[in-house]
Amino acid sequence: MPTPRTPGAFWWLWTSSALSNLADGVLKMAVPLVALRYTDSPAQIAGLSLAMGLPWLLVALPAGALVDRWDRRQTMLVANTVRTLVLVVVLGVAMAGHASMAWLYAAALVVGVAEVFYDTTAQSILPQVVGRDALPRANGRLMAAELTANQFVGPPLGGLLAAAGVGLAFGVPAGAWALAVVALVAVRGTFRTPVDTSAPRTSLRADVAEGLRFLWNRPALRSLAFMTGLQNLASTAGGAVFVLWAVGPGSALGLSEPGYGLLGTTLAVGAVGGSLVAARVADRAGLTLTLALSVLASAAMLAVPAVTSQIVLVGASYLAAGLGMALWNVTVVSLRQRLTPDRLLGRVNSAYRLLAWGTIPIGAAVGGALAELAGIRIVLVASAALTVVTLLLLPAITAARIDEMEDAPHPDRAAPTDPVPAVATPGMPVRGAEDA
Repeated sequence: MPTPRTPGAFWWLWTSSALSNLADGVLKMAVPLVALRYTDSPAQIAGLSLAMGLPWLLVALPAGALVDRWDRRQTMLVANTVRTLVLVVVLGVAMAGHASMAWLYAAALVVGVAEVFYDTTAQSILPQVVGRDALPRANGRLMAAELTANQFVGPPLGGLLAAAGVGLAFGVPAGAWALAVVALVAVRGTFRTPVDTSAPRTSLRADVAEGLRFLWNRPALRSLAFMTGLQNLASTAGGAVFVLWAVGPGSALGLSEPGYGLLGTTLAVGAVGGSLVAARVADRAGLTLTLALSVLASAAMLAVPAVTSQIVLVGASYLAAGLGMALWNVTVVSLRQRLTPDRLLGRVNSAYRLLAWGTIPIGAAVGGALAELAGIRIVLVASAALTVVTLLLLPAITAARIDEMEDAPHPDRAAPTDPVPAVATPGMPVRGAEDA
């Protein structure tokens, strides 16, 4: 079978995604390091992860319904514009000498809301840009760019920028998001889902309910959402306070700020390599084994720093976790896009992420509180154990059950599922299953 041709619009989307993820990578590394200038409290540091993740719990469902109503490219443009402006404001406050934890919390919350809309839309627009037959290949390329920018380039750059000053720590990601807006403007066309004008207009609540029903009635997708949610709770609990475990002469690992950024690079090396071969690995190893290996690698990344300060071993666990994360994300995201009608993608993606990412603020709060009470080592060990527990949900996710879902007729399949052509007119807490 010939390889599906990748349209030019995809490469502009790819460029925009790479720049957006560069900004994400710099910011998520720089913000906790900047916060160390204002506090050394584990609870207050973890509060930044709470603020950035809380929107996934509060606005994911209505955001998904709105994404299915709005032009998806326009939604991504607005989201990145908002993120740029927020950082410009915080940068101005910092330059005036008025920055504080309160300002960081406010910026993290607004950026988090914009992230909900951007990321939900970015996964929903892809089938319209490349078509469903090309999804695994396109997702692999996007994942490689995203991980390179978000975890290979972004973290060490964020560490260096935070060490250099608050202005650079916020100015560089603001510039990257602004350039991402420019690249997205080059993606021509409209990207609304087809609407049956003869059908009565539904309410936002009814649209949200339809997406929830679709996800809940597919056991494999539902189990994947719960697995991702538990893994994200565990890894965010550990990641929210990990900077205190890793950075500084009195810390367990004794890393410098740039060294902390370089540790994230090892995660990215594995993830970039994994994203390029994920489709082939999943075909050979099978769906169940691929997902199981990913879970175990994520658990090791949390457990190893808790039991040893040997940076080579810690780095090796991050390398393996990066590979596993890429395998998980490319496999699961492509599967969800393939099984969901285009008109429901925004709602199903947001419902999935409510379960998968709504646990992030909970994990940040639990991690900060538990670290205050019992210490960071206990947080890391408990997080690793919870990650392993998610394997109990794996029996519901098999290739046979996926095939049954694709073959079984159901009302949702009556909706248009072919890609909609673009008609020209004049989206470190360390997370093991981040984007799935």
